[in-house]
Amino acid sequence: MGWLAAGDEYEVALVEGRVVARSAVARSADGREGKRERSLPEGIRDRPEVLELQRFAEWLDRHAAECAAQVERWMVSSLPVPTGLLGRVWPDEAWRAALRDLVVVGDRPDETGFLRDAAESGELRLAGLDGATVRLAPRTVTMPHPVLLPRLEELRRFAAESGVVQGVEQINRRTWTRPSGSGTTAHNVTEFADAEYRSWFHLSSRATSLGYRISGSSVVDRIRDAGRVVTASVGMSDPFAEEKAWTGGLAWSVEDGRRYLPLAEIGPVAWSEGMRMAAALHAGRTAPMDGAR
Repeated sequence: MGWLAAGDEYEVALVEGRVVARSAVARSADGREGKRERSLPEGIRDRPEVLELQRFAEWLDRHAAECAAQVERWMVSSLPVPTGLLGRVWPDEAWRAALRDLVVVGDRPDETGFLRDAAESGELRLAGLDGATVRLAPRTVTMPHPVLLPRLEELRRFAAESGVVQGVEQINRRTWTRPSGSGTTAHNVTEFADAEYRSWFHLSSRATSLGYRISGSSVVDRIRDAGRVVTASVGMSDPFAEEKAWTGGLAWSVEDGRRYLPLAEIGPVAWSEGMRMAAALHAGRTAPMDGAR
């Protein structure tokens, strides 16, 4: 993006997400770039050029967050994504930052690699685990949740050795596996229960900042797992009956929320994402566990 005149003395531009100013006088005098100011001069802060750039920067931030959130939804749900769609959004820097280096899988398990490029024709260029470039053009691809990636440790090693950094956390997303001995009658997990917060508002703020919702007396996350939508919920203490707040157990219900599922029926993605939510709420507690009720 070029520089815009902001009065007679300064020019402004959007650089790395913020509005910066430089001297226009010095530039016009000798043809060299004017000295950049450390902060916006007070005299131009309310100029239309500055305000428009600031609004544009805010829009870019929102757009980048929305792109990352959509890609994360595709990944967590392991939904098939049309390759033509990937090609159309790839030129957009925000979409590209969210998509680049995600592990994608084509029609066959061996069509797996880190996404490096997407053409509007639907052709994708991937980096394989052997370092070779893979080109494929299936109708759709998936970006699997890490618990569904059979060669996850190999992918992690390759990424570490190659300096791969994902814009949306996938292969290094923390995961949990349901213990093989989970009973058929148990309906909740208490591993992360009884985390104490100073108040219900601190607990609810922690939950919403992590992207979860408050529904009644629970923190909830809706998860698509193997074609079924499951709601993971962590109980919360009553804000009207307690001065402080505590988390409760973790349970999973079918989409209508009327029937809690036995632990043995929880799929791998729903289990991992539910435990991830409970662990994150536990980590944000404001009192040590020995002070729990």
